[in-house]
Amino acid sequence: MKFGVIIPHGVDHEYDGWDPTAAWQRSVEIARRAEELGYESIWIYDHFHTDPIPVDEITFESFMMLAALAVSTTRVRLGQLVLSAGYRNPALVAKMASTLDVISGGRMELGLGAGWKEDEYVGYGYDFPPLRERLAILGDTLEIVTRMFSGQHATFHGEHRHVVDAINVPRGLQEPRIPIVVGGNGPTVTWRLAARHADELNLDGLTPEEVAAAIPTVRDRCREIGRDPESLRVSAHLWGAVVGDEGPVRARRLAAYRELGVTRVIAQLHAAVTDVGVLERFREDALAAGAELA
Repeated sequence: MKFGVIIPHGVDHEYDGWDPTAAWQRSVEIARRAEELGYESIWIYDHFHTDPIPVDEITFESFMMLAALAVSTTRVRLGQLVLSAGYRNPALVAKMASTLDVISGGRMELGLGAGWKEDEYVGYGYDFPPLRERLAILGDTLEIVTRMFSGQHATFHGEHRHVVDAINVPRGLQEPRIPIVVGGNGPTVTWRLAARHADELNLDGLTPEEVAAAIPTVRDRCREIGRDPESLRVSAHLWGAVVGDEGPVRARRLAAYRELGVTRVIAQLHAAVTDVGVLERFREDALAAGAELA
């Protein structure tokens, strides 16, 4: 099991009252320190407003931030956890991800989800359709990006999104393609989309007990389409109480994820903004749990 970290970018009020330049410099410092400590990956949330209530505070945009971090680091893998499929044209997302893969030397991972934060949709002029439609948009987006990553001209006519003979050169450096991560806890639609399209399913905020209950259904979703269940990696996004309790308690919890076959945990450690030692202590607990350095 590997371990990654969410890089602070303001959505959780961690930069309230900061000067924007100082906030950005702090995010770069945290990313570089995570790389030095052996974290496998760094991730950005895809939000335009603070969470849960939108207020006038710093919130950096995820693609621009990730591009800058790509040239500020040398080894860690990079991704968004996860992009809202409703915010951007899917062909453009594929093009941007492919470009970032080249910029980073083959370290990009494309995370996608259905999106949920209504105030951002409304505030930025997007329609906020019901969940069923947002999931359908996610499905169309996954169909398009997989075609765009294939190296062939992409054509797809979905219910909500389409491409016609779209060219994506370069398609990135990684073989056979840039890894696709689908994020979400929905067993009926999201996990079926992950089984069909993704290299990895990221479960959001679930305890080890909840992950243990989820995994049989995730495996069934793969078997439904004749996919080897072992070919779909499962990771866990840890935040709040799930990632708290530093020391032996947290180490035991992390070990439980590892024993379940979780391939990596990605921790929200925004307290690193004021105490970089948070990164070091999580690393110690992860190693005590049997995690591996990148």
